[in-house]
Amino acid sequence: MLALKEYQKRSLKTLDDFLQNSRRMSVAEAFAIAIAGQERNEPYQAIFGDTPNVCLRVPTGGGKTLLAAHSVALAGTAILDSDAPIALWLTPSDTIRSQTLEALSNARHPYRQALAASFGDRVRICDLESLQTISSHDIGKSCIIVVATIQSFNVTDTSKRNVYSFFEELSPHFSNLPAHMLVGLDKVTEADITSQPYLAVADLGRVKHSVANWLHLLQPVVIVDEAHNNRTDRFFNTLGRLNPSCIIELTATPVAGNNVLHHVSAQELKSEQMIKLPIVLAEHEDGWQACLRDAILTRKQLALAAQKETDYIRPIVLIQAMPKGGEATVDVVRQYLIDQENIPVTAIAVATGTQKELDGVNLFDPACLVEYVITVEALKEGWDCSFAYVLASLQSVNSAKDVEQLLGRVLRMPYAKQRSEEALNKAYAHIVADNFAQAASNLKDRMVQNMGFERLDISAAIIPKQVELPGGGGEGGTPKRAIPDCYIQLPTLPDTTNWTDEVKDAVQVLPTSQGASLLFKGDIDAPTLEQVEAFVTNSIKPREREKVKAQFDDHRAMRLAMNAPADRGILFAAIPQLCLLNDGWLEVVERDTLAELGDWDLLSQPIQLSGFNITETVHSFEIDVNDAKVKYRLTNAEQLHLNDVPSQISEQDLVRWLDRQLKRAYLSQQALQAYLVKMLSHLLRDRRFTLTALVRAKYQLVQAIDAEIERLRLMSIQRGFQARLSDMVLPDPMDSVHYEFHYKPGMYPARQIYCGSYDFQKHYYPVIHDLREKTGAGALSEEFLCAQALDANPKVKHWVRNIERQEKFSFWLPTASDYFYPDFVAELTDGRVLAIEYKGDPYKTNDDSREKRQVGEQWEKASNGRCLFLFAVKDEMGQSVMQQIAAKIG
Repeated sequence: MLALKEYQKRSLKTLDDFLQNSRRMSVAEAFAIAIAGQERNEPYQAIFGDTPNVCLRVPTGGGKTLLAAHSVALAGTAILDSDAPIALWLTPSDTIRSQTLEALSNARHPYRQALAASFGDRVRICDLESLQTISSHDIGKSCIIVVATIQSFNVTDTSKRNVYSFFEELSPHFSNLPAHMLVGLDKVTEADITSQPYLAVADLGRVKHSVANWLHLLQPVVIVDEAHNNRTDRFFNTLGRLNPSCIIELTATPVAGNNVLHHVSAQELKSEQMIKLPIVLAEHEDGWQACLRDAILTRKQLALAAQKETDYIRPIVLIQAMPKGGEATVDVVRQYLIDQENIPVTAIAVATGTQKELDGVNLFDPACLVEYVITVEALKEGWDCSFAYVLASLQSVNSAKDVEQLLGRVLRMPYAKQRSEEALNKAYAHIVADNFAQAASNLKDRMVQNMGFERLDISAAIIPKQVELPGGGGEGGTPKRAIPDCYIQLPTLPDTTNWTDEVKDAVQVLPTSQGASLLFKGDIDAPTLEQVEAFVTNSIKPREREKVKAQFDDHRAMRLAMNAPADRGILFAAIPQLCLLNDGWLEVVERDTLAELGDWDLLSQPIQLSGFNITETVHSFEIDVNDAKVKYRLTNAEQLHLNDVPSQISEQDLVRWLDRQLKRAYLSQQALQAYLVKMLSHLLRDRRFTLTALVRAKYQLVQAIDAEIERLRLMSIQRGFQARLSDMVLPDPMDSVHYEFHYKPGMYPARQIYCGSYDFQKHYYPVIHDLREKTGAGALSEEFLCAQALDANPKVKHWVRNIERQEKFSFWLPTASDYFYPDFVAELTDGRVLAIEYKGDPYKTNDDSREKRQVGEQWEKASNGRCLFLFAVKDEMGQSVMQQIAAKIG
């Protein structure tokens, strides 16, 4: 099975937590808790009342369909208490429906393997036409996924769609239904009799044996692909008819009302080697031939680099020709490639609505000769080839259509893997435009609006084709890069009356038909740039300031990106990690290490589950876990085989099922099974639960036992941590290669990217994670002041805003309960490493803060002067943060 990326795991974890929480509190409250962890505060749109309805926002290239496949089992368990849910998978078009159906039906495809990981071979995939192959005996035994287009259901008059028609083949699913299950089902109307001649007047008011009613009965998990396209009342009414248990939407470009639960950033995709970034952009004001010529040269350079890779890679250029009536049409471009650039005919393929020379061609095949693909608007839905490296858009940047769709093809990483040749980790775009700012701005707009990226996220990822500064101030052969001139588009001519002479000297005001352009040198010093922005924004109307400010933010982001040490090939010092000596071998202190040292033995602990209680009712049961009252609804008793439990499910069966659900690396199966046998005996004999009740509540039982095992494990870790903290050491510098953390270029999954006006000069990466310049009250934030002090210190070579909960990409130290991620890590000019944890108020420190300070000070003490740790506060006995940093460095 295709391994999930870290951002995909986090997306699913957020979804799972939300769905679990939505059963013990209102959906709106569960949503508020989920997004609060992402420092967002948005109202939940309760379009479907208490039915959970949320969206996962995944940019182009992020694998949202794989997430959807994993979501089916997750939602079935969390909402329906079922390991055999029914899912309705809605697609935006018939082409995508066919592709999804084919992928989910293919046992070797990652989407189907994601389902098989949860359901094994108990999976049935069908479309609306093949639903008759599903019998009533399949319900509750297999996961059933119905793949259909949204249009198949989305109507006002239900008599005009087959899914709402009466089908005798479905009758077995409606036999012997109790009266309460008939409520809400569509009945036969006069319109149905007119459209379905086999119905008679006697059928009026009879429950329709329809696909829609069948789904309504089974409360499907609904997956909605490209969810931003469907926000009409008709669509909401359509979904309401189907009685969904939950609705999980996926899109790159959500709109208002999509209830975005989790958002994946471009930097996360880059860090997980899913997309190529940055985009190296070259503008061509001298016409399409020059644009095409340089794109060809770029491909040739990449082809040479690809020869040094162990994997086969054949870089491909996607050429966006002009539509009919333009100068550079498909035929003109094709002939130009052959006649002027001597490109072999066999290396060119045309992919348009009428010419489909890519159909049936495997571009990954080493025997394939295609190096150039010419199109006009967009390649067909689902077309994908990560060998596409270069986009050459010959249409004017102001009129180019679907450029973002083609750019999306270029962004995908071959085989989703970082390349040893750095040139192969980037994407390349050649655009017909007057200047870089114009071309970049248009690309950013398209990528934000149509590809799901955030403005600042992508601003730092579009850089100009480089001209290095001659002799320029470089470190280790990495000179600083020339920053292109900046153009700021204004809606009107600004009033320059009150501008200072310094600002007037730095800026040219160029009138345009749409207002004006400001032109200034890209390497303008930061204070002057700040002055320019202040004067400009004050001279235009308030409603226009946001767009103008975004352009200044874009320029700052690009400045930071172009001269970031990570992107200039400068290495960050290796950071030693805390270790323990076990049986003569050094071992990095990870989560499992301390548990083993704490005499971790599950069977030696008292067997109890004190917070677990069940109260049966007619149509539901209530479960009380850890003193919180929780209501769970059962949707279909027959599906759960409740009446058959005594004869079909034994204690041993339940133990085996619990064992599969609770399997973990640090517990042997023998120990876990023995614990589960004792736990089940305790619940049945001591707590007096019936086996039937435990089977009915088995998913909540799993959660309760899981929480109990983790509680016992945490107690063990705490014992081990306190007992061995003083024994923790750092590896000898001569033997530390296996015990070090490295900040790697391109591996920085930042979110909530910094967009302040201060120009940081020394941040190692081109973007800064989660750093706000000002508080809601308008004061400079304390962590910003700490970052500013680091950046200004002459003994700091470069620094990183460390990202929390990213153990692959961030530096961490162990604690008794988890990992501790210092807020900032800096390399000093003398080679030492400084880690800073910032805590604003020294009087608000708690046990967690004390533990962080303890482990940080042990890391420093064990380093023999190589490492420094500072627990910084707003004011330390009259010392500011800047003074505390200076004193620590010495």
